[in-house]
Amino acid sequence: MFIPLHDDTALRVIRFQYVSGLIAAINVIALVYAGHLAAGEQGIFYSFGAIPALLTDRAQIDPALMLIPEPLTLVTYMFLHSGWLHLISNMLFLWVFADNVEDAYGHFGFVAFYLFCGVAAAVVHIMILPDSHIPLVGASGAVAGVLGGYLVLFPKARLWILLFMRLPIRISAYWALLGWLGFQFIAAALPQDEVDIAWWAHIGGFAAGFAVTWVFRNRLRQRLSVA
Repeated sequence: MFIPLHDDTALRVIRFQYVSGLIAAINVIALVYAGHLAAGEQGIFYSFGAIPALLTDRAQIDPALMLIPEPLTLVTYMFLHSGWLHLISNMLFLWVFADNVEDAYGHFGFVAFYLFCGVAAAVVHIMILPDSHIPLVGASGAVAGVLGGYLVLFPKARLWILLFMRLPIRISAYWALLGWLGFQFIAAALPQDEVDIAWWAHIGGFAAGFAVTWVFRNRLRQRLSVA
């Protein structure tokens, strides 16, 4: 729907978004590493992606691909991507929105927040598609949680975005993020022969990030206000 370019919200507590930067770096390294393996990316996806049918005990996997316990794939999946376009789009959203959310939560708090949102996103995806054999990969569920947290804390922030990937406009975070969320619901409701994009993971991650940040909003705002 849109590509985020920049926001006008300055950091108040932390000097730099070290955790967000580290997450981005890990994602880049994982994609490069997967591309150089003999098994290729698909083998990595089946070993470290979150496969709903496996996690609901409705299917089995080749033991040679089971490199980690299945529940751990609820974490590892969010550091894998299907290609550079998939990675770059997720990292753009992460870079624009995560610095201020990390500022509010603090470095260690943001780690917990990000991982929680990613796991929640996968759980929602699995609940909607429990029989799917397609590995869930990508940071978009966790990043969606960041968007939900940003909406709670900085709804009046002004963003520069590329609307429909080509039209630069300046808009409030409130309308941009609500528009993004509405698009996810519309896309999820459309009939799909193959589920190439995990729309419900996006919705679940956003809901988790919004809910957690709403619960702690007073404490987080106080942290930002005293800086």
